[in-house]
Amino acid sequence: MDLKTATALRRLRLVSAPEAVSFLLLLVCSVLKRTTDFNAVPVMGMVHGVLFILYVIFWADAWNRTKWNPRTAAFYFILSVLPTGGFFAERKLKRAAEDEVIASRARKEGVVNA
Repeated sequence: MDLKTATALRRLRLVSAPEAVSFLLLLVCSVLKRTTDFNAVPVMGMVHGVLFILYVIFWADAWNRTKWNPRTAAFYFILSVLPTGGFFAERKLKRAAEDEVIASRARKEGVVNA
């Protein structure tokens, strides 16, 4: 994996969890708006919107660089629209990055011919 591909995946991974947190906070704010006088929906809506747009941009970049098949790309996109999906995306991307580091070290040491 080249440096630009690794960077694209890292950016996607780093924005996944904050996007999920902002989504959950937006849901909580929506409930509080309806049940109390507290209205933080405009602020949380903007924060979540910015993070979601960043996620989609980073997702498209990662898809372009990694040449994911359409099923994998759709999986990561669907995770972005689920309230806790960003946590799962972050975990899966982190595991994939760790596996790539292990494979790279094995190739470098001549253990594996991959």
